[in-house]
Amino acid sequence: MSTPPTFDRVIWPRHTARLTIRPATARDLPAVFAIRTLPQVGEWMPDRPATYEAFLLRQGEHHALGRTLVMELGDEVIGDLYLHVTDAWAQNEVEDQGRALQAEIGWCLDPAHQGHGYVTEAMGDVVRLCFEDLGVRRLTASAFAGNSPSLAVMERLGMRQETHGVRDSLHRDLGWVDSTVHALLVDEWRSQQ
Repeated sequence: MSTPPTFDRVIWPRHTARLTIRPATARDLPAVFAIRTLPQVGEWMPDRPATYEAFLLRQGEHHALGRTLVMELGDEVIGDLYLHVTDAWAQNEVEDQGRALQAEIGWCLDPAHQGHGYVTEAMGDVVRLCFEDLGVRRLTASAFAGNSPSLAVMERLGMRQETHGVRDSLHRDLGWVDSTVHALLVDEWRSQQ
């Protein structure tokens, strides 16, 4: 299976001190499904598919495989990363100057591997990949405001909170809850290096 065009400019796999990061393939989906359907993970995920077939259907409907990377510790997939490069909002006369300059990022980790800094390590490399290899100028990450572990990762990545929505997001179990969007500009990231 070929990598998405966005990822064609990147040499895969990528290696951090402890992890391997690479585009997900169809062979990775059973492991991703197993992690995402764990109760403590599914609590914060956008969907909680009841079956593997439903998960595959949703992946296909949203072209999610082309935006998914996996984190491997040794030969084990321990989580997945989301990377969706998009165009910046621009007026019609300058829209071509805003192509592929923004990205939304996200992550999901097997709870058995939490507390070791794996997501921060992997996403630190993804941030570098976005700014250095892909030429992105702005990253965003969204979360329910109650998802403290994800908010902590955003802060460790140097992202700043841009919005805090008050009871603007409907959670399947908690009802209307607050949300947050964090962002990081390339010049902010460079000043932190």
